[in-house]
Amino acid sequence: MLKVVSNSSPLIHLGKIGLLDLLVDQFEQILIPRAVWREVVEEGGDEPEAKIIAGASWIKVHEVTPSPLLTTLLAILDKGEAEAIVLAVEIGADLILLDESDARRMAELYNLKKTGLLGVLIKAKQQNAVQSLRLCLDQLRSTGFHLSEEVYNEALKAVGEAI
Repeated sequence: MLKVVSNSSPLIHLGKIGLLDLLVDQFEQILIPRAVWREVVEEGGDEPEAKIIAGASWIKVHEVTPSPLLTTLLAILDKGEAEAIVLAVEIGADLILLDESDARRMAELYNLKKTGLLGVLIKAKQQNAVQSLRLCLDQLRSTGFHLSEEVYNEALKAVGEAI
């Protein structure tokens, strides 16, 4: 089984568009640090996606050990991103799910293989787990997920949905 760590963004946004189960379909299990759990579930409160994520038995919460690496990352990233990267390094994760560009750059510095929400959706389209990537991306945009026209079009091109 792959060791996959996620930050909050992929969880929240897949939950918002009703596609959280794509993660268990692709990876069997997702590991998250306590800070991501707090951000997504506890601070998410009554949001529908918070309840969906809280009920996903395949999401496993891990404690992150305080360390110089965590201290360094907290000076640059938010707590969830920093803890996700530290957890990925600590357990030798096969993959980390991150959307924010600063966090992705930090993951690269620690030689972590990464993908984001779009990578998960592209893979789902390639595996016929979703019918239309365009529909998924449009739904994401409607929930406030920022996606430039260039990235939107490149993603569609990658799966043969470009106009």
